[in-house]
Amino acid sequence: MSNLSVLYDAPGPKARRRAVIGSVIVGLLLLGVLYLVYARLDDKGQFASERWAPLIDPSDENFKAVWELIRDGLKNTLAGAVVAIALSLAIGVVVGVARVMLGRRSRIPLVAVIEVLRGLPVVVLMYMAYQLLPDVGVNYEPLPGSDAFWWMVTGLVAYNSVIFAEILRAGVNSLPRGQREAGLVIGLTPLQTMRMIELPQAFRTMLPAIISQMVVVLKDTSLIAFIGQYPELLKSGQTIYQNLDNPLQTLFFIGLIFIAVNFTLSRLAMLVERRVARRSAGRSAERELRAVPVTA
Repeated sequence: MSNLSVLYDAPGPKARRRAVIGSVIVGLLLLGVLYLVYARLDDKGQFASERWAPLIDPSDENFKAVWELIRDGLKNTLAGAVVAIALSLAIGVVVGVARVMLGRRSRIPLVAVIEVLRGLPVVVLMYMAYQLLPDVGVNYEPLPGSDAFWWMVTGLVAYNSVIFAEILRAGVNSLPRGQREAGLVIGLTPLQTMRMIELPQAFRTMLPAIISQMVVVLKDTSLIAFIGQYPELLKSGQTIYQNLDNPLQTLFFIGLIFIAVNFTLSRLAMLVERRVARRSAGRSAERELRAVPVTA
């Protein structure tokens, strides 16, 4: 018997039989639901070749135009995500360091702003960048790119910069107090200690969470489609299915593209995490070897 059986009562023959019967019933119900969905879609003609041909048949007259739109939409999505991530990280580092280093009372206004931005949906922040900021005199014209691009980026940065700040703050707070004390003892200022000792370690510790938030930024670029005017990937998909009357097929491929890009970023996070862990383990082993006294 497995050692895990000490943690729970091993199921007897009747319990195993009930589990098998329950699994079969659930499986049959799922198959029934899938068949009903298939029959409903088939009745609506969703499996007709003319609906799929513009996306999968190179000989179709719309195939080239459709994939050019998707390509341009993906480029715009990635451009917006890259700019938003870069600005969010830069601002997030400043905000996170300020929250850690300010006194208890002096950081109250900063904490209030962070909580407000964290509590607002990203689409609301984008809409505020679209409607509210121009009304108070913010002008996007000197910036490269369209106004709609900066509505999207502004909303993403407003939300994600405080998220990155909280991630870095958590990383700094997870470090042993001796790290900060050691920096101060050797004559570094608190800011130098933060910049040279604590922040690099916090980045390494929280790198998986940072990259996971980057995936969120990429997905949230699609929210600008509710305002329109910026042809990112989802908006390009809307243009396609409004002209070809195939929303299910178009959104299916748009979803596959988002999944592929986000899966790639997630795998990158796992790869970076493993490399950082190996590097840290190697450095720890090297320090331990150096600490061993050499005997003649």
